[in-house]
Amino acid sequence: MISEFAELLRYRELVAQLVVRDLKVRYKNSVLGFFWSLANPLVQVATITIVVKYVMRLDIPNYSAYLLVAYLPWVFFQMTLMDASDVIMGHHRDLLRKVYFPREVLPISSVISNLIHFMLALVVFFAYLLFYHLVLHGAPVSSGALLLPALLAMQVMLLVGLSFFVSCLNVFYEDTKYLLVALLNVLFYLTPVMYPAELIYIRLPEAHRELLYRLYLLNPVNALMDAYRKSLLPPFEGHVRGATVHSLGIDWLMLGVCALVCAAVAVGGYAFFNARKWSFAERA
Repeated sequence: MISEFAELLRYRELVAQLVVRDLKVRYKNSVLGFFWSLANPLVQVATITIVVKYVMRLDIPNYSAYLLVAYLPWVFFQMTLMDASDVIMGHHRDLLRKVYFPREVLPISSVISNLIHFMLALVVFFAYLLFYHLVLHGAPVSSGALLLPALLAMQVMLLVGLSFFVSCLNVFYEDTKYLLVALLNVLFYLTPVMYPAELIYIRLPEAHRELLYRLYLLNPVNALMDAYRKSLLPPFEGHVRGATVHSLGIDWLMLGVCALVCAAVAVGGYAFFNARKWSFAERA
């Protein structure tokens, strides 16, 4: 696997070309370009905010900020996996038949392309964050923001590994991409995006609350969404149906475990993909 990784590094220019091609195709003949990618999350955040605050009665000050800071990483996660599911058989089927190249550049280019979208969206979010802290509260941005590069690295590792699994499985079982859509829809409601992880914490049986909550954070997606929110925004106190929800700090132990899980998924996905990649042309 080490020799294959070394070969992948020699094809880094191909990865860059594929990323540029994807960005050009995505925004071809579009006047607003990137801002269409930002418009959908903003509309979704506005809709969810109205439903959660005024229908479900979850009272968290500046709830839209707490929602947006987790929703943007979720969109990065969702769109990357959906693109990866079709990156081989859909977008580059003809390329497989004609040219030799390490097949793993395809899912990696999908991850990088969506990472660029995510980072552009984060620029817009940080502009809002500066307004939120400096103008509305007269306070500097939390030093927790320094954790952002580590969270990005962890999420990229997780997505690279999952993209290897998803893209490879879809070559042999085309139902994979349809199953993925269904699983992502379910996972969205099980992940602390619309609601804080503390809402899960207070609903757990008190006798085993700490253990069950850590098992909940063992899912790296849950741990990452929670860490984005807590590193970039100040603690909160909310109310839902008469119960008070207090913000918890980052669980550093579980975040460390999350980093190990993300790395393990990346390595496992790469090994799984490499063991099957040379049979892709036969299926194309």
